[in-house]
Amino acid sequence: MSEKTAEVRLLEYQYQKKTDQIFVLYGTKGCGKEEYLREFLKEKDYFYYRARELSDLEQKRVFIRELQEKYSKETAQTEYLECLQSLLEDREGKFVLVIDEFQYLIKKDSDFIQTLSQLKKTEAKSGGTLLILLCSSSVVWVEQKMQAALKDAFFLIDDIHKITEKKFLDIVRRFPDYGVSECVEVYGIIGGMEEYLNCWDGEKSTKENVCEQILSADGRLFGEAEQYIRMELRELSVYNTILSAIASGHRKLNELYQFTGYSRAKISVYMKHLMELGVIEKVVSFETGGWENAQKGIYQIRHTFINFWFKFVFPHLSDLYLHTPQEFYDRHIEGALEEYLNRYFTGVCMEYMELLDQIHKLPVEIKKIGTWIGKQGNIDIIAQNSIRENVVGICNWSEEKMSYARYEQLEELLKQARIKAKHYFLFSAKAFDEELIKKSEEDERFSLIDMTEL
Repeated sequence: MSEKTAEVRLLEYQYQKKTDQIFVLYGTKGCGKEEYLREFLKEKDYFYYRARELSDLEQKRVFIRELQEKYSKETAQTEYLECLQSLLEDREGKFVLVIDEFQYLIKKDSDFIQTLSQLKKTEAKSGGTLLILLCSSSVVWVEQKMQAALKDAFFLIDDIHKITEKKFLDIVRRFPDYGVSECVEVYGIIGGMEEYLNCWDGEKSTKENVCEQILSADGRLFGEAEQYIRMELRELSVYNTILSAIASGHRKLNELYQFTGYSRAKISVYMKHLMELGVIEKVVSFETGGWENAQKGIYQIRHTFINFWFKFVFPHLSDLYLHTPQEFYDRHIEGALEEYLNRYFTGVCMEYMELLDQIHKLPVEIKKIGTWIGKQGNIDIIAQNSIRENVVGICNWSEEKMSYARYEQLEELLKQARIKAKHYFLFSAKAFDEELIKKSEEDERFSLIDMTEL
């Protein structure tokens, strides 16, 4: 890393505290957790242990063996606490103890957190300070099961932080040689996952990266989508079927029921698991008075790379193994990528408006922002203040020009949503027609934003 990320800065902040801390750091597979830890631990006194799926007894043996190997220190101790106390005796200053994938240890030994609490007390008496980092790649376990597993010991944890995906602005900074359009392509194909971004070569084209990293059998992201799901969930065949259905446009529960042949009850259970894992999400329309004209119960794949895989690759796996990556890309991705990226361009435009709000350059101060999902079309962006004044936006990625007809459609959708616009933001990746340009010149309520401004 050329500069410290927000996550590394957060760890440094915890490290500088004068008191002992138990800090939980977690994020989904590929979030970059290990890379952040490597950067943070440089030039610090620490012990790092990555827990495995082992019995309680074997976990202790491996832990003690690795500790002995690092410090060349023999010990007859067979328990975590005594072993760690022996390590820390006579130590001064700050010590960092990292237990990575700690859920594997806690599942077999729920009292381990009490061991850490005792260790804090011991270290406090010795005059040193201790930062205990409990790390995990299992979002479902941390968010859904950790508190129950730890019981009252859960409250011994001082703080918890989730590593989230990078935003579009981070991607722009990450690839300085790319134009905005190329960054949108990265954003819509692999998203903001740190590990995925590390695979992407900013000196190569989108096609070259997709062919080398996603479509080639030796590529880092080949098969990653299914592996990601398999890590947390069983019955991959069911999840693959549901995700295939959503990716092909079956986005309502009844449509999924008809397409998959599974019962509604079964689909609901599996959808719940996918939502807990952050793979899918239920799309909630921005609340307006026109609720009867809005769609409800719509689902989409939230995880960007999984969405790309199930949209373009999974339906054509036979061709993937039969043809070269380049042939596959030309046949199944090239012609459909522009339309696919519309959704992600809308996300970029929404982030742009949020940044304008942060520097007080919007006509209203945003209280909430979202998309209105209508039965006859969507209002891509609605940003509303505390007194329900609205700034609205529409986004064009794939068309050569945003037309005046698109604005007229927006006005009709505003009537259906039963809201009025204080200001209009029209985003186009390419251009605007002359009639829209003229309207923006005559009416100060209109802002036309092209790729240059983004």
